[in-house]
Amino acid sequence: MDPVVVLVLCLSCLLLLSLWRQSSVRGKLPPGPTPLPIIGNTFQLDVKDIRKSFSHFSKIYGPVFTMYFGTKPVLVLYGYKAVKEALIDMGEEFSGRALSPVVGRITEGHGIVFSNGKRWKEIRRFSAMTLRSFDKSNRSIEDRIQEEAQCLVEELRKTNASPFDPTFILSCAPCNVICSIIFRNRFDYKDQNFLTLMEKFSENLRMLNSPCAQEKHNQHSEFTMEELLGSATDLFAAGTETTSTTMRYGLLLLLKYPEVTAKVQEEIERVIGRHRRPCLKDRNHMPYTDAVVHEIQRYIDLTPNVLPHVVTCDIKFRNYLIPKGMTVLTSLTSVLHDDKEFPNPKTFDPGHFLDENGNFKKSDYFMPFSAGKRICLGEGLARMELFLFLTTILQNFNLKSLVDPKDLDITADVSGLMCLPPSYQICFIPV
Repeated sequence: MDPVVVLVLCLSCLLLLSLWRQSSVRGKLPPGPTPLPIIGNTFQLDVKDIRKSFSHFSKIYGPVFTMYFGTKPVLVLYGYKAVKEALIDMGEEFSGRALSPVVGRITEGHGIVFSNGKRWKEIRRFSAMTLRSFDKSNRSIEDRIQEEAQCLVEELRKTNASPFDPTFILSCAPCNVICSIIFRNRFDYKDQNFLTLMEKFSENLRMLNSPCAQEKHNQHSEFTMEELLGSATDLFAAGTETTSTTMRYGLLLLLKYPEVTAKVQEEIERVIGRHRRPCLKDRNHMPYTDAVVHEIQRYIDLTPNVLPHVVTCDIKFRNYLIPKGMTVLTSLTSVLHDDKEFPNPKTFDPGHFLDENGNFKKSDYFMPFSAGKRICLGEGLARMELFLFLTTILQNFNLKSLVDPKDLDITADVSGLMCLPPSYQICFIPV
């Protein structure tokens, strides 16, 4: 038989098999856009801003719909109710973590973020307990953040109010906090070992966009050296890039809206003054500053779809049959930018977190760290860092842009895992 004919027949069989498999699976799953054979819905997605695609499809198919990435079906959850029902109300069933080939090659399933099952539960419990024990040691985590905030101020003073891109310095500060917690020692921002460490984490991010003495002879223990190294790596990677990017984006927003900055500085002056170091207790007396920090996180929508989850067992969800192992994408954008909870969600407005009397107002829709059993382990650390770093900076400096604030571009790059702010330059003018 002609080889060309054989090839055509084989491809036709594969195509028919693909169509049959998709149609049989789709009958049990939530509705969604019709996938093409082999490639699925790939060409129907706006790869430059997948948030727009999910918003569009949710209006057609509802808050729970199915997308095909290639031949693989993926469950998409859109809106607060669907996200809460899955991640909180059915937290155990939705607690698995998807592992892509790239991630698998980097982590090999070790660490907190990308492990699963018994391994994940034990490592997460151990890590949370260890962080709490660090906080109760001779020097609390708050002390270490305060120390680093002062070091950050000194580095900013060295710029002599000249314009510069703050990316590097703002990355050093949260990374050094993790170093101080894990190694009990911070590093100079020019230390070569420290710079190498930061470069390795940046490299891994680009590819994506002591129980150990007690347990080494236990063959069934999850506390292996590989797991402990993986967990430490997760703390560095997640605790450095997310916090530094949030601060970098936050300072850009404060440049864009100088009236907001002025109100924060007035509150700092009234509550803290010029000479005392900001502390976490101040947050209770600074509702406007607290609202600004929350609004920065809400507005920038740092991780629009967070990391993919996996269903841990066959479940019934909203009258649909969701099979074990199915990947789940949760749209945090749809929660953080909900227009009923946050009027004019695409506008930066600290009033979203203030009541009519100017008091801080909590919101269940505030999910920048995700929710449920896979909520970010470093949420508490990140919240401390953001408040202490930003208040310490604004206590010591006025912010100046090279262009008129009205002309500043605050449009995010959303083509990767995180929403990144555009590059900009800033001057820190000593008060």
